[in-house]
Amino acid sequence: MNKNNNKVFKTIGASNHTERERQKEDFYATDPIASVLLLSLEDFNGDGILDNSIGEGHLMKPFIDKGFNVKGIDIINRGFPNTIIKNFIEDEAAESTMNWDIVFNPPYKHAEEFIRQSIKLAKDSRKICAFLRLQFLEGKKRRKLFEEYPPKTIYVSSSRISCVKNADFKEMKTGSAIAHAWFIWEKGYKGETKVKWFNWYKKRKNKMQEQQHQIKIYGFLQKA
Repeated sequence: MNKNNNKVFKTIGASNHTERERQKEDFYATDPIASVLLLSLEDFNGDGILDNSIGEGHLMKPFIDKGFNVKGIDIINRGFPNTIIKNFIEDEAAESTMNWDIVFNPPYKHAEEFIRQSIKLAKDSRKICAFLRLQFLEGKKRRKLFEEYPPKTIYVSSSRISCVKNADFKEMKTGSAIAHAWFIWEKGYKGETKVKWFNWYKKRKNKMQEQQHQIKIYGFLQKA
């Protein structure tokens, strides 16, 4: 793919990954700032937070920092402590009896399956928060999902938030070309969906403040 084509993809906000280039298990770690901001948008008062596609736990780090009880599920153990190894979308395990909110960024090609299973297993009034490409709103098939289970709120990120292949944040030099949003379901909600916007990034006053922010979020300084 030539440079001009890459520019086109970035302009329209589409992914320029081919199937060959994509990570084998569709593992793209989410910038933890997504959860930092989710915590400023939503309250969570269940017994804990479940990430059904935990990966290395990037989305859960801000919840852990805030003292939440956290549990992670994945088909592969990528190092998050006490990861439960299983296929979430095929499982009917004890998580269904727990009063947990579910926060996750699913493998995109299985996103609807993860959402439906999360809604099925969650108890009434619990939140299901999926970090997804904004284009997830498109499509006739997914319209059926939204009609059956309308999200309570969709928070559109006004600035880009990165999802990085194999969690290689240290090699990330530029922002994402893809628009994302938090899709929030509340088990049992049947009202209208509200669309809101949030900005993930405010320019720091100086270089030192920016470096302090990066160390806090990532644990290291990103490449310039």
